[in-house]
Amino acid sequence: MKHAILPLVILLALALLPAALAEETAPESLLCGDYSYTLLADGTAEITKYTGEDEQLTIPDQLDGHAVASIGDGVFYECRSLINITIPSGVTSIGECAFSECDGLTGVTIPDSVTSIGNYAFEYCSSLGSITIPNGVKSIGDHAFLECSSLLGITIPDSVTHMGSNPFRYCEKLETIFVSPDHAHWAVIDGVLFSKPDKQLICYPCGSKETAYTIPQGTRSIGDYAFSLCGSLSSVTIPNSVTSIGVQAFSHCENLSSITIPDSVTSIGDSVFLLCSSLSSVTIPNSVTSIGVQAFSHCENLSSITIPDSVTSIGDYAFSLCGSLSSVTIPDSVTSIGVKAFSHCESLSSITIPDSVMSIGDYAFSLCGSLSSVTIPNSVTSIGDYAFFWCVSLSSVTIPDSVTSISDGAFCYCMSLSGVTIPDSVTSIGDYAFSFCGSLSSITIPDSVTSIGDKAFYDCRSLTAAVSPNSYARQYCEEYDIPYVLSD
Repeated sequence: MKHAILPLVILLALALLPAALAEETAPESLLCGDYSYTLLADGTAEITKYTGEDEQLTIPDQLDGHAVASIGDGVFYECRSLINITIPSGVTSIGECAFSECDGLTGVTIPDSVTSIGNYAFEYCSSLGSITIPNGVKSIGDHAFLECSSLLGITIPDSVTHMGSNPFRYCEKLETIFVSPDHAHWAVIDGVLFSKPDKQLICYPCGSKETAYTIPQGTRSIGDYAFSLCGSLSSVTIPNSVTSIGVQAFSHCENLSSITIPDSVTSIGDSVFLLCSSLSSVTIPNSVTSIGVQAFSHCENLSSITIPDSVTSIGDYAFSLCGSLSSVTIPDSVTSIGVKAFSHCESLSSITIPDSVMSIGDYAFSLCGSLSSVTIPNSVTSIGDYAFFWCVSLSSVTIPDSVTSISDGAFCYCMSLSGVTIPDSVTSIGDYAFSFCGSLSSITIPDSVTSIGDKAFYDCRSLTAAVSPNSYARQYCEEYDIPYVLSD
């Protein structure tokens, strides 16, 4: 037996060996004054933590005799006492979130030997009015200067070859971006930053006071967050050379009232027009096949939208909290309506769901207080949890034979719903499915139903008869004191 067990023991030991080796080789954290650091392979030090409270700080060029070569991720995170900092000349990289939320920081000296500035390195440094990026920097990470709300201008040196998603996102006072006219990778056209190789618009400066902007012909794409928080813009014209619009490209443009999307665009990405509260109407071209998550969420003045036949899916939260949206035409091409796609559309009075739709997401039409009637087509096989939750004006609903279950809370708080016929295809009714439907006076429960969830008809005060209940439904009605009648 011992010999039979031995191979298994060896196998277990071998399986655990990589983890054990990883623990043995993990860099040791060392302490020198207010700094924690680790040694890199070449014997230089990477600062991993700072615990001091200095206002004017010069980072030492050595720690315990080891040259400081790197500032790690989050080292000075939330060091709110810092006003000015000098980085030693031996440092070559600044990690992610290294100075994040140093909201008292007004000045930073970055040495010429730094080659990379990490993602979010200076995010929320709200007092940082100016910064000089040295000519040695090759890479600026995603949102490196996110919401540096005092930053007025920036110069991008010739050495920079890589730039992440809009490094200057939400820099609300940024007016000037400068690059050399001969720069190999970047160009500034009418004050706007572009990538030369892929012809992408990277950053429209938030501090610009212009109210209208026409993107130059030849631009291929609008980058992620490119126009985010550009509060002065009221209109933007996109040329037909643009094929894609990035994530949150126009989010938080609170005065943007009109925009032309050309036929060349094939997709509207996630949160593209999120919180564009002045946007009143949008024409989506026939080239668009999908509307992304939160694409028009919180567009409070959007009163109507025409979705073209090319669109096959409406993403989660796509039109949620569009309080003025009164009508929507969903084309026959759409097969799915995402989670909370039209949630909180308080003015939406009617909706036609086409035969192509197979699924309605959770909370898809929840809190649509003006929605009075809805017909669910035979193509729909699943209705998400709380899909019509708190549709207080919904007085009638048609549930097709294709539906096999009524999900949790599907019609919860539909206070105007007076009668419902559940088709023979339904086998289960979920928890709270019709709870708080105060006007519901009758409901037909078919013989096919074998499961009724907890409080499915809770506080249905007007319910006087559950028609045609089978033995299971009858038992349920008796348990919850719901009157019922038997049919032939």
